[in-house]
Amino acid sequence: MTLDRRTFLKSSAIVGGALGLGGFPSLAHGENAPSLNRDGVDELAVVEHPQPQKKLSILILGGTGFIGPNQVRYALDRGHDVTLFNRGKTNPGLFPKVKKLIGDRNAPDGHKALVGKKFDVVIDNPTTLPQWVKGAGEALKGNVGHYIFVSTISVFSSYPSSLAENGPLHEPGDMNVAPDQARVGSNYGRLKVRSEMEAKTQFGENVTIVRPGLIVGPGDLTDRFSYWPIRIEKGGEIMAPGSPNDPTQYVDARDLSEFIVRLAESKTLGTFNATGPKSPTNMAEMLYGIKAVTTSNAKFTWIDAEFLQANQVRAWSEMPVWVAPRGGNAFMLQMNCEKAWAAGLTFRPLAVTARDTLDWYHTRPAAEQEKAAAGIAPEKEKTVLAAWNAKKATGAP
Repeated sequence: MTLDRRTFLKSSAIVGGALGLGGFPSLAHGENAPSLNRDGVDELAVVEHPQPQKKLSILILGGTGFIGPNQVRYALDRGHDVTLFNRGKTNPGLFPKVKKLIGDRNAPDGHKALVGKKFDVVIDNPTTLPQWVKGAGEALKGNVGHYIFVSTISVFSSYPSSLAENGPLHEPGDMNVAPDQARVGSNYGRLKVRSEMEAKTQFGENVTIVRPGLIVGPGDLTDRFSYWPIRIEKGGEIMAPGSPNDPTQYVDARDLSEFIVRLAESKTLGTFNATGPKSPTNMAEMLYGIKAVTTSNAKFTWIDAEFLQANQVRAWSEMPVWVAPRGGNAFMLQMNCEKAWAAGLTFRPLAVTARDTLDWYHTRPAAEQEKAAAGIAPEKEKTVLAAWNAKKATGAP
């Protein structure tokens, strides 16, 4: 039997309730309230976005990686004219009918294909280096009405509270840092700060800066979220990090991409933290929510942060979508995104993201499926679980 979208989601929610999630209201839905989260919002309601009133010429820098293809599809579906600019090396066969300009942004003349071209909007996805922004700005000078820069919440220097857009930023990075140093240490966040500044230098007031949190969903080769649906589908005892109530945040690449296109349509300027879900979400809600879209026999064993640290289990990389909520990172996964929500950022239910991620995973080559880019190695997980269970069996604190 084929389920329609809402029936599928409702069924998933009911499964969550059957798993004994009474303490987690956004999952423990019953028949009388099948889709209300802890704030009383119907998360299964389909959000309709009016069609744009004007056809735009949109230049997407990148466009064939993770979030770019979602932007291209959405923009085309909404009637816009799309041009891509990239090296022509990543997924070059995508979008054969879309106009493509070729250039290597690390090369001295890497942006020359943009000279003399005019666009209503530029969406800059892949930029880590501020000189890329400078190069694009100089090549497109006077020929762009709106520049949208995709930044990151990593621009913030610490997370002592639920930060809005005016939170404390890193010191700007070096304008001329070598490309191979762009993601070393704190360089990534610092260079994004410098890139935001350069965007305003090049494009003046006609700039929108979008700062996503962890971007997830089908097509994510980093496996930073994918680890959980894949691991849960396999079943058995699963190491769950910290406390069930530890907060988490993420944004589906499709929701982020569509939001960015709508910002272009409305020429909404300013800076936006862009992550979700809209209702506060904890690790238990996320993990049990993912389990609800599978037939897995998975059992979660929650291991406190101190034990994980003592056993060299790394937050974020080995335990994805999780950071212990303490110290300078206490509110890293509790960003204030009210400004983006008010501007139209909406979210697919977790059930859709989890299901679609699994469907995509099963289309990947076997070698890729076997070699995850993130998440704890199976043997290490077994070892740490055994140590934790032995400790608990002795009654040790």
